[in-house]
Amino acid sequence: MLKSPMAIALTGDLGSGKTAFVQGLAQGLEVPPDYYITSPTFTLVNEYPGRLRLFHIDLYRLDHGDDLEDIGLYDILEGQGVVAIEWAEKLSGDLLPNSLALHFDIIDDDTREITVVAAGQEAVVLIKALG
Repeated sequence: MLKSPMAIALTGDLGSGKTAFVQGLAQGLEVPPDYYITSPTFTLVNEYPGRLRLFHIDLYRLDHGDDLEDIGLYDILEGQGVVAIEWAEKLSGDLLPNSLALHFDIIDDDTREITVVAAGQEAVVLIKALG
């Protein structure tokens, strides 16, 4: 049901399921199965083809706002596609005016609780359609 452009801000502790969520998102966006979806902790940005282009961004290693320009984040957010951003709490809130925010909490080894917040009209419509 996702439409382009859409940003998905992912927050939560290490091991809470952010990358696993992006793997499922990639399946839903019909990223070919020969693309192995891993966290771009060291590459910072991975891009995948699919029904909609998927950008997977990991901000864990970034310390300064200037780094966001260096990795091309502003251009990616202004373009077309779905942008999944791990460690999105490092971003200023106004960078993602139309987005979904997903926070992952670890309940136990096999259970996670995900809190979803929609920002912007398109995100709100998407959440209502899922309910």
